[in-house]
Amino acid sequence: MTIAFYPGSFDPMTNGHLDVLVQSLNVVSKVIVAIGIHPGKTPMFSYDERSELIQKAIAETLPDRAGDVSVVSFDGLAVDAARRNGATLLVRGLRDGTDLDYEMQMAGMNYQMAPDLQTIFLPAGTASRPITATLVRQIASMGGDVSAFVPPIVFQALKSKLSR
Repeated sequence: MTIAFYPGSFDPMTNGHLDVLVQSLNVVSKVIVAIGIHPGKTPMFSYDERSELIQKAIAETLPDRAGDVSVVSFDGLAVDAARRNGATLLVRGLRDGTDLDYEMQMAGMNYQMAPDLQTIFLPAGTASRPITATLVRQIASMGGDVSAFVPPIVFQALKSKLSR
């Protein structure tokens, strides 16, 4: 069984994240979505909220594979967390050449620290390439419609959170 580790903030999960997650399930047996927790940052959604949204989004998108996705939190190095969780692959999504440059540097450093972990890059679909969680948060907080950028369950959660 091949286990992939897909780290990120997922605050909130976007259609780009979901696209990469679905592609990952075409390559591996199990994906661990790893939500990075950074003490210096205040996320819009708590870890528990993000975890629930990710699990619901994959259950709606690929109900037959939802059991092959788990969600964990981590702090520190992704390679250490991946090893602790039994993963042999790190999954990274790419939107454009800028992402590739950054991710290639990160993959090189990760390989130096953990040569037993392989990084795989999966390209975001054309429709989700411009989407970032940061832009989704900004647009939503200014009253913009982000329904085209996030799974329906996330859209509802954003509306609910911002209406308070």
